[in-house]
Amino acid sequence: MQIYLPIAEMAVPAEQIFMVSAFVGFLSGALGVGGGFLTTPFLIFLGIPPSVAVGTQASQLVASSTAGVLGHLKRGAVDTKIGGLMLVGGFVGSVNGIWLFKVLEGLGQIDFVISYLYILLLGSIGLSMLFEIIKTALKPQNQMRSEFNSFKVHPWILLLPYKMRFPRSKLYISAIMPFGIGMLGGVLATLLGIGGGFILVPAMIYILGMPTLLVAGTSLFQMIFTTSFAVMMHATINQTVDIVLAIILILGGVLGAQVGASISRYLKDIWARIILASIVILVCLKLTLDVFLTPEELFSTVHLMSP
Repeated sequence: MQIYLPIAEMAVPAEQIFMVSAFVGFLSGALGVGGGFLTTPFLIFLGIPPSVAVGTQASQLVASSTAGVLGHLKRGAVDTKIGGLMLVGGFVGSVNGIWLFKVLEGLGQIDFVISYLYILLLGSIGLSMLFEIIKTALKPQNQMRSEFNSFKVHPWILLLPYKMRFPRSKLYISAIMPFGIGMLGGVLATLLGIGGGFILVPAMIYILGMPTLLVAGTSLFQMIFTTSFAVMMHATINQTVDIVLAIILILGGVLGAQVGASISRYLKDIWARIILASIVILVCLKLTLDVFLTPEELFSTVHLMSP
């Protein structure tokens, strides 16, 4: 069934959009990943302009982040003080990201930049995952994961000013670090339409030294507000949020996540990571070919019948 997207100014098969969002939602539920970094490339493959795909994908993140953080709040697995600082940084990053988006759009380069950044992003994620899989296979880890993070904060971080106490995470660190990490998340949310959890989560563990059990909930907590702000700015300043497309993405994503979560317990961790890494690398290769290979026909001529 063809459905018209008013902002993208094109008609697309609604069932294809729904299946894409359901597939990404399935991966999110089954493999425990956000999936936002896959939705935008899939939409681009279907012919959606990259700028619209980015702006609309951010709206889907609001719904998925809200659903995810509720469970973490019930378990007390959210550090709202660190999340609040990250949120302030996220707002600053979102403003800068929107400004950069507008500049690139004015230069006519936004679609290429988005595609190029996704190639770098997916390539780095896929290769990092494969490296981790090989490393784990060669040297199995038998140590049990601790409730609290055992990684030490780098000495130069301890020298930074404006230190604050974060009782929930049992930390005494500079407020500059969570602010900066949140700002990075804001830029990613506005420029690429992704939550950036695959970058923020490792940063919160290895840079801030947060307990691992608090990281996911805190990241989602700030992501709700950062992506909501990004969506509003995309809608009002760039006019790149397509509400029709957003509704289909949210419905498909919610359904797919429920199915994925129900079978997640049957998947072994190593196979889940292999599947995800393979999908990420394949999507990266497809996007690279679409961007850099010269099309078979540079020009096309058709006969236009006069009315």
